[in-house]
Amino acid sequence: MTSLKFLTAALLAAAGTTPALAQAKSDVTVVLGEELDLVEPCMATRSNIGRVILENISETLTELDSKNGGKVSPRLAESWADQGNGTWRFKLRQNVKFSDGTAFDAEDVKHSLERATSPKISCELSRYFGDTKLTATAVDATTLDVKAEPPQPILPLLMSVLTIVPSETPIEFTRTPVGTGPFVLSNWTPGQSIVLDRRDDYWGTKPAVTKATYVFRTDSAVRAAMVQAGEADLAPSISQLDATNPKTDFSYPNSETMYLRVDTAIPPMNDKRVRQALNMAIDRTAFIGSLLPEGTEPAVAIVPPTTLGWNKDIKVPAYDVEGAKKLLAEAKADGVPVDTPIELIGRNNNYPNATEVNEAIQAQLQDAGFTVNLKMLDVAEQEKLYSKPYLEGRPPQLLSVLHDNAKGDPVFSAFFKYDSKGRQSGISDPKVDDLIARASAATGEERAKLWSELFTYVHDDVVADVLLFHMVGFARVAERLDFKPTIATNSQLQLSEIGLK
Repeated sequence: MTSLKFLTAALLAAAGTTPALAQAKSDVTVVLGEELDLVEPCMATRSNIGRVILENISETLTELDSKNGGKVSPRLAESWADQGNGTWRFKLRQNVKFSDGTAFDAEDVKHSLERATSPKISCELSRYFGDTKLTATAVDATTLDVKAEPPQPILPLLMSVLTIVPSETPIEFTRTPVGTGPFVLSNWTPGQSIVLDRRDDYWGTKPAVTKATYVFRTDSAVRAAMVQAGEADLAPSISQLDATNPKTDFSYPNSETMYLRVDTAIPPMNDKRVRQALNMAIDRTAFIGSLLPEGTEPAVAIVPPTTLGWNKDIKVPAYDVEGAKKLLAEAKADGVPVDTPIELIGRNNNYPNATEVNEAIQAQLQDAGFTVNLKMLDVAEQEKLYSKPYLEGRPPQLLSVLHDNAKGDPVFSAFFKYDSKGRQSGISDPKVDDLIARASAATGEERAKLWSELFTYVHDDVVADVLLFHMVGFARVAERLDFKPTIATNSQLQLSEIGLK
């Protein structure tokens, strides 16, 4: 007789797992699909790291309250005010301590900003500051001035990505993060598990969760089965096929956009006709409801539709294999090396069915006449190709990636994705650079107008990349937990938001 118990045991055995040890009612186990390669606070804007570190170990000055209309809310800063001339003054919380017992003050914030933007360390979060120079000055222990050059009207929102570390933290990646958050890293066994323990001396309200153990399983069915069997309490990402129990399984609006980053500096990608052919070769609708869940939307911008400056009039490129072949033939006749093999580089376990989706993209591109070789890499290996400095002598590459922007403003995406100096930009266009600079400094309707103009120009005129999908997420939550995923769940998982029934 087949039963859920035996099915679960088989799945766990196939994954090389063993039953979890008995745990207290206030302990939780979270099963993630992707391992952490780092536990560095300044890398917490990367989703696989942010789900463990952000606002659990390391806190920010402000945070975006996704449950309250996207309002910028206090965290380590109690209040802030525009002082004019690009300077904002932040009043910091008093009586806050780091997990090592040292007191939190303005010098720590100053050091955290200087560390995050230092060229000596490639911090992920620095990319969100674009070409803005930020200078922090400690007025006194609880008062900090941050000057932005050029002035940045949404600086308080930008501070929601700056993770605060003690001023003694060296400018190099750490394996033992120290933060002001409600939890402390008590154990990290790379490839196996991470354990966070609740702090007794946390400045804020104590979370209901006292201990969180993170384990990693690449198979969505295994993750879902572990929660069903009580081996885990929460799987923030499972496939739609495994989301079969309405009591425990929830969909949520994912803030990620899937796209193919095109490196336009390398032939044949430097020819616009080739980039147009790439876009025309992919049948986006064929993925939705099959490899990707219903509710997934074809993308026309690198940010979700809830973002400022969204232009509803931009059209998804029509699926036209013969048209793509015609463009390639025209380019080839002009001497463009369209037969050069292209590397399609995906990321293992980046989302459910990641390998299958990239295999389908490869097949569709080959049907249109491209020669495409697929490589699936782990996150650390793909990151080496994703961010500048790009490797010398590289072949033409398409990076199949996700970009997360749950902040509501394109400033968190535009510069580092599209500016000539952007760390993950595949283009160099003076008009793009100008639009980004003007939009970043603008306010109100003018800001929205300029962002809209940018995304229209990048999509229709530059054809900067192959925009594919706005994603939908599914999570399985044990019935003993009081937790519902939100748009923020993809990039962070605040343990303080988990209640126990």
